[in-house]
Amino acid sequence: MGAKIVDFSGWDMPLNYGSQIKEHHCVRRDCGMFDVSHMTVIDIDGSDVRAYLRYLLANDVAKITVPGQGLYSAMLNDQGGVVDDLIVYALPSGFRLVVNCVTTDKDLAWMNEYAQGFQVVLQERDDLSIIAVQGPQAIKRVTSVLGQAIGDTISALKTFTSVFASSSQSGENWQYARTGYTGEDGLEIILPSSEAEAFWWKLHAAGVPPAGLAARDTLRLEAGFNLYGHEMDESVSPLQANMAWTIAWRDFDRDFVGRSALLAASDAGLREKLVGLLLTQRGVLRDGQAVYIAGCEEPGVITSGSFSPTLGYSIALARVPIQAGEWGEVAMRKKRETVRLVTPGFVRYGQPVFANPADQP
Repeated sequence: MGAKIVDFSGWDMPLNYGSQIKEHHCVRRDCGMFDVSHMTVIDIDGSDVRAYLRYLLANDVAKITVPGQGLYSAMLNDQGGVVDDLIVYALPSGFRLVVNCVTTDKDLAWMNEYAQGFQVVLQERDDLSIIAVQGPQAIKRVTSVLGQAIGDTISALKTFTSVFASSSQSGENWQYARTGYTGEDGLEIILPSSEAEAFWWKLHAAGVPPAGLAARDTLRLEAGFNLYGHEMDESVSPLQANMAWTIAWRDFDRDFVGRSALLAASDAGLREKLVGLLLTQRGVLRDGQAVYIAGCEEPGVITSGSFSPTLGYSIALARVPIQAGEWGEVAMRKKRETVRLVTPGFVRYGQPVFANPADQP
């Protein structure tokens, strides 16, 4: 399809199919599809599977009450750092985790280590692929390919729920999840790899253009979503990455890996926070640039930065001192440019979150 292929953690991945900007706008205004089969699917079953995941994950799978329901969580180390962030779904029997490809080997080793003492079986599902169809017309286009019956079913799904349905070709179950990484409506479809290519071409024939890694990154940044290795890693806790909402604290009888470290960090008080940056004048914010805050000796740092195709100016995520207010400065072109500090999340369902981004103090 004319993709520019790049290496991504050992995978040959499409950076773009000609125009990153066009692909970005297609997802925001209509829809596009991403081949995200590099993500790793791990199915877990066994008599202790629920107890095992309640200990392994910072969020609590006890919140999941029906098959297909999903939950965003993180695996933590003993210091409270993020081993990986993931989505866990309830299967008709057991659970399914979808983890990052960059961390697959580390994740599996970590999960197997903590599986000791639990009656569980872990299975890496390298026979499955994932196609994400994202955008305001995503459900309509998928329905045109799969038929009105499945279209009605997926239209009724709430966010972070999924449904399993047999395909007409093989009878094997496909999973349709109302999830995504773009800030738009859509689906992530987990299906047998043997059926993925045919489905991809049917979507294309139905008017769904392909999109690559570059557009996926600007879309997730506009949505204010974290990327592992940028906003979080094993040295960064969920408390420093705007992920406190993914920690299930309330059940005081439930221990989980990293809980003691998180409680200690919370009691001590945070020294950093993750914020969004807006730069409406010329220039592009980039990863690694320093963010200077008045009254703070140590600068913050941009963790992800880029030009926003939807907004027409540059945006970023940055880790800054906890006392930072609404304004800061970033060193660019041998001078410092003023940036506005905001709550992460710049675009929601195609619309700017901030009506007057350049308002000065």
